Amino acid sequence: MSLEKTLRENQWKKRVLLIAAPNAAHADFQYQKALLATEEAGLAARDFLVLPVLYDQLSAADKQFLRREIGLTPPAFAAVLIGKDGGVKEKSSRPIKPAALFGIVDRMPMRREEMRRAK
Repeated sequence: MSLEKTLRENQWKKRVLLIAAPNAAHADFQYQKALLATEEAGLAARDFLVLPVLYDQLSAADKQFLRREIGLTPPAFAAVLIGKDGGVKEKSSRPIKPAALFGIVDRMPMRREEMRRAK
């Protein structure tokens, strides 16, 4: 499935964290995955889809979509938070620590409403 279609199908359902890197062996890619590995409950509570985006495995259309819609230029590492509305909420050229990621999400109006409903 194309990257564009994956994002479109998750709009209004999931927050997406794109972890983009040249390949799976990239140090920042591995570090970001390690940071998130122990945070499954926090990711699930916030309706996250963690989506690895490896440039060496992308189609030309996906690369073009990343440049045009997300503003990413291969081969640089990037961690990109996409809200449920489909908008880019945060973009980092370094791995994002889970506490910082969750802080960004927990300040969003939609997330605050979700937390109120969960009480």
